[in-house]
Amino acid sequence: MANKKTLVIGASEDPARYSYLAINNLRKKGHDVVAIGNRPGKVADVAFGKDKEPFEGIDTVTLYINPTRQPDYYDYIVSLHPQRIIFNPGTENPELEQLAESKGIRTMEACTLVLLSTGQF
Repeated sequence: MANKKTLVIGASEDPARYSYLAINNLRKKGHDVVAIGNRPGKVADVAFGKDKEPFEGIDTVTLYINPTRQPDYYDYIVSLHPQRIIFNPGTENPELEQLAESKGIRTMEACTLVLLSTGQF
């Protein structure tokens, strides 16, 4: 399996949050992970802040933020030139999907945790 550097948007230190589980599972599967949260924190060996860092080499952006908060991230996500964006349940956003696809970025409405557990990530 190839390492797919992944940006988790909506990272949380709360073990009950899906973003927390995703970061842990991505690391266990050997993927490089960077993240952005509402507040600085750390999950596994991934420290994150609130700033939209100019990360390089991002393969996948996986979203854990409400669609109403996503417009603030549109330009940022597109600027990273990811291969794909995963819209986890509750984050589906036709506007961002259309924008991404117009820029050649694949989109998926899927669950990162399921994709990882079934070997489809």
